[in-house]
Formats: sequence, C-alpha cells, structure tokens
Amino acid sequence: MPTDWVVLLPPIVAIGLALWTRQVFLSLVIGLWVGTTILAGGNVILGLIGMADVVVAVFAEPSNTKIVLFSLLVGGLIALVQVSGGVAAFVRFVQTAGLAKTRRGVELLAWFTGLLIFVESSITSLIVGTLSRPFFDGLKLPREKLAYYCDATSAPVCMAIPLNGWGAFVLGLLITQGYDSNAVSTLFGALLYNFFCLLAIAFALVLALTGWGFGPMRTAERRAATTGQLIRPGSNPMIADEVTGLEPIKPDKGRVYDFLVPVFVMIGMIFVSLYVTGNGNLMDGSGSTAVLWAVGTAIFVAMLVYMLPRQGQPLLMPDKSTNYVIKGASGLV
Repeated sequence: MPTDWVVLLPPIVAIGLALWTRQVFLSLVIGLWVGTTILAGGNVILGLIGMADVVVAVFAEPSNTKIVLFSLLVGGLIALVQVSGGVAAFVRFVQTAGLAKTRRGVELLAWFTGLLIFVESSITSLIVGTLSRPFFDGLKLPREKLAYYCDATSAPVCMAIPLNGWGAFVLGLLITQGYDSNAVSTLFGALLYNFFCLLAIAFALVLALTGWGFGPMRTAERRAATTGQLIRPGSNPMIADEVTGLEPIKPDKGRVYDFLVPVFVMIGMIFVSLYVTGNGNLMDGSGSTAVLWAVGTAIFVAMLVYMLPRQGQPLLMPDKSTNYVIKGASGLV
C-alpha cells in the first residue's frame, strides 16, 4: 500500500492537468489512473484495469447511481422548460416589472434567487442558471460571472441553511462521531462558525452591489463587453449549446407558470422526499433519493401542464416532451 507523499500524486496530477489543459474529465480520468496504478504497485496495465473496476464499482452504490440519473434528468428539465416558453415568459415578466434592467439588478437577481433556493445545491445552480442566463446574455455579462453566482449561492447557501440533504448528511457524520443525543443542536450551533459559506455568500453580494471585478473575471467581463463573446473561446461548457440555446416551440403560448410550476414542484418534492425517506424526520432523509424524486416529479408535472389545451391545442404532447427530455439529458453527457 502507498504511504506518505505518494498518496498526494493523484489529486496533484488531476488538478494540475485540469488547470493546464482545461479538460476536467480527461484530467480526472488520468488522476484516477495514477491512483489505481499506485495501488497496483506501479504497474500501469494493472492500474488501467483497476481504474475500470473502480468506475464500475461506483454504480454498485445506489446513492451514486441516483445522483448520476438526477444529473441527467436536470438537463432534461432544462430543455423542457426552455422549449415550453416558460423561461422566456418569466424573463419578459421580470423585465416588465423593471427588476433586472441594470447590471446590478441582474446580478442581485441571481444572488437572491440562489439564496431562496436552499433545498439542494445542484437544483440551486439549475434554477439560478436557467433563470438568469437570458438577463446576463442581454447585458453582455460573461458566463463566468453567472457561473460564479451559481457556485457561490449553491453549496454555501445549502450549508448555511441546512434544512436539506446537506444537513442530513452532516447530521449523519456527527452521529458517527458520537453526537447521538445532541447532533441537531451541535449542527445549528456551529452554523456561525461556517466561515467559508458565510463569506462566500457575503462576498458575492458585495460584488453584485459594487460591480467590482479583478483577475480573470475582469478579463472575462472586458471580453464579453468588447467582443460580445459570452463564453471564453476554446472553453467546453458542461451543458451543450443545443440545450441552452433551445428556442420556444410556440413563443406566443408560453406562460410564466410553465416555468414556475415545475420549479415549485421540484422544491416541494425535496421536502416531501426527505420526510418520506426519513420516516417522518427531514434530517434523516436520503438526499440522493430526494433530488431524484424531485426532478423526476417536476418533469412529469411539466409534461402534464404542457398537455393542457391552449387556444384549442396542447403546447407539447408527451412524445415530444420525452424527446426534449432525452435531448436535454444527452446535452450533459
């Protein structure tokens, strides 16, 4: 078995390659290969075989498989609400209300939305990204800036307001450390000492209010403002343009509720699922099961809503909705 400094090689290789090549998946695979090669005593062939076994073994754990399925369905839900016209309708509503006409207003919208959606970090990124992207694009704000707000208000907010799967996970860790009788009080008592999360949220708010930018972010902002390139040339977005660029199939029939109903159903189902899987205790619920049930239910409800007649015709029939869900899921692969 490897000892001492050798165990640091896999993460060092993975992080170094990611920074150098900007290819996250390739870097992770090579880092994993380095790790399994070390475990195989330096034999690269056995390390390669071991890497394949490790990847397959990931799916032996049900929670891991649920997270993978959830991630794919997120892409499907994004595609579905895009083509329904719900996102476009909500954007028009916000613009009419005068809530997001300036850079500050748009960035505050992203920050505040992330603060409200504390049920799960991936769902926070989904909603903040889907809702804010049209506003950021309209004002020529780079996708890097949007990604920053998605990140700064996802996991940090979920840990600062741990009424979710994150809180359940941390409670489990506390219980295994012997805090059986006072795990909940320990968790909430430690919230004020969660400096990273609190500072990340506060710093994002400061940037939204002041418009400060420095380093690579300032470079990205100048690029977007002067050239109109919202995405860095040569970058590889996690979601394909074929998904984020989907246009409403019937622009005149899209309604605000086409976006809000699936979102609220998804948020509500998080709490219902945590309650059910926790046998009546939200903090004992399964986070991986909750997010999978939530996004699956949101897609199902969205399909039902889009089937309702509008001016005598449904917006989307189930077969077309299914095709868009599959297309959205494939855009994340």
